Amino acid sequence: MPDEDAQLLDLGEQHAYRLLVKLAAAGPDDLAGTADIPAAEARRLLESLRAKGLARGGPVFEPLPPDVALGDALLRRQRSLESARRIVARLTEEYRATTRRRIADHLVEIVVGAAALRERLRDMQNSAQEEILWFCRVNPIAMSGPENAEEGTALARGVRYRAIYERALIEQPGELPSIAASVRRGEQARVVDTLPVRLAIADRSMAICPLVPDRERDLGEPTAALIRRSELLDALVALFEGVWDRASPLLTDAPDGGPAEAERLLLSLLVAGFPDKSIASQLGVSKRTIQRRLERLMAAVGVDTRTGLAFEAGRRGWLPTRAPAATPGAPPAGAPDPGPR
Repeated sequence: MPDEDAQLLDLGEQHAYRLLVKLAAAGPDDLAGTADIPAAEARRLLESLRAKGLARGGPVFEPLPPDVALGDALLRRQRSLESARRIVARLTEEYRATTRRRIADHLVEIVVGAAALRERLRDMQNSAQEEILWFCRVNPIAMSGPENAEEGTALARGVRYRAIYERALIEQPGELPSIAASVRRGEQARVVDTLPVRLAIADRSMAICPLVPDRERDLGEPTAALIRRSELLDALVALFEGVWDRASPLLTDAPDGGPAEAERLLLSLLVAGFPDKSIASQLGVSKRTIQRRLERLMAAVGVDTRTGLAFEAGRRGWLPTRAPAATPGAPPAGAPDPGPR
């Protein structure tokens, strides 16, 4: 593109042209006096206007119509921009195709060893901005609950935590009080009989998923895949959401006029399918005490079966099917194992 097309008119040329139109005809001295600029600068501007087809004559110059003078330049500019657009589109497609091939091997990173995996899980929580999703299975392979000090810090800065626990994990001594403490700090917890994999996802942009099946975990160092944005990651997020929808809420915030936390926890375990003996063990009371508490709750809502009690608990919002948004909490006193479990 010629230099004169790079910028059709600079500010000085625009001002000089407007004055020339008002004056109808002007020499360098006339323009200099009107514009209050040196005569040499006025002469340069008039000659520049003449070179661009906006003036004629000399030493006295007359203005010419700008649409005729600049029309060809505008047309060349338009054609040049269209050509540039096509070039950019072709280069962009080449870049994307090449980049997809080049970075395919970097979408999945292999992490080997419990220490390395533990460090990645901590980094994941520390860098999370919006949400952490957990599949928490029994027998952690990287980090136990009390070791996870990062969850409370993340909750305090507004990161949402949603965790799904296996029934066998909750039945282990000391796990339920730890999980309940995390829920009080803002975690949303649900429970299922079994989970398909161990999984941790941060901000739907990164996931950690062990590669070695549990039956082979004692054969060597734990190995996990760190998965970045990809269709594989999208599939893992969809897997989590599908399990979350089917899981039973473990403990929720108390609605106005609802039962105390101990009763809500009892209801959570009942709806999740825990037998009376297991519930009694988790709550540190006798089986008969659990049965009496359930009888009182059934009487309070006017039903005579546990199925009816579960229905009424859901209807009254004591155990909502959709957990509310997490609220920031205080630093942890022992958060649950963040997995991958």
